Amino acid sequence: MLILILVLSVSYYFYWGNNAIQTTHHDYASSEIPDAFDGFKVVQVSDLHNKNFGGDLLAKITSESPDIIVVTGDVIDRNRTDLGVAEAFFEEAVAIAPVYFVSGNHEVASGKYQELQRILNDLGVENLDNASQVLSLNDEQINLLGLADPLTLLLEDIIEEGSEEQVLQNNIMDVLNETPDNFNLLLSHRPENFEVYEDAELDLVLSGHAHGGQIRLPFIEGLYAPSQGFFPEYTSGRYEESGTTMIVSRGLGNSLFPLRVFNRPELVVIELKTK
Repeated sequence: MLILILVLSVSYYFYWGNNAIQTTHHDYASSEIPDAFDGFKVVQVSDLHNKNFGGDLLAKITSESPDIIVVTGDVIDRNRTDLGVAEAFFEEAVAIAPVYFVSGNHEVASGKYQELQRILNDLGVENLDNASQVLSLNDEQINLLGLADPLTLLLEDIIEEGSEEQVLQNNIMDVLNETPDNFNLLLSHRPENFEVYEDAELDLVLSGHAHGGQIRLPFIEGLYAPSQGFFPEYTSGRYEESGTTMIVSRGLGNSLFPLRVFNRPELVVIELKTK
């Protein structure tokens, strides 16, 4: 009987730890943020990997009353791609607030990204892969920038070994050159490129991809992350360097490894503040 109780308890814990969404709030204050955007709320959705939370995710997003919703990649999973689940999420999300999207590696590797792009376009989701959007409130503006996942560079065979960072830097600068001189908020799936974002002197970056390190342990934090390997540097929360702040979401779904340990699915909420 004791063993049965233990098994049930452990099973429930893993179910809860992989399905109970945690909402994390960040305040970001800067003198570069215009007065009209004081209190502007951004909800970040990352790394869904086709997971369906049965309405709980949309309810939590709605409860935050966001000004915009940003999706930082891997809304689908290349191993079990279900465009219908993704479409259903976006269809409900656009009814809450304007939605902006950048690709992750799973969109690119799925072979179905063009089809997903058509769905996004039909639903009115703004695709910001290597693109920008000026957000305006009361005649004041901030720039919302997006970076396509670096896997697109490899698939298009347009870079040589060792030049990926330079291509990413060039893409960022091309996008920046299309926008006015405002506060810059970048959406990019990959946190491991933090030095590239820092070199571009971006103000705020929202990323995902690392899944919180999948298994989080005291003092070690994340155990393993894609593109960073064991004991990754960027897995969750806030990182600041030379005037650039990056906030990394732990994401919501799983991919190859099916379980999160001490690492609940995360919905990130960022509120901009005028310093």
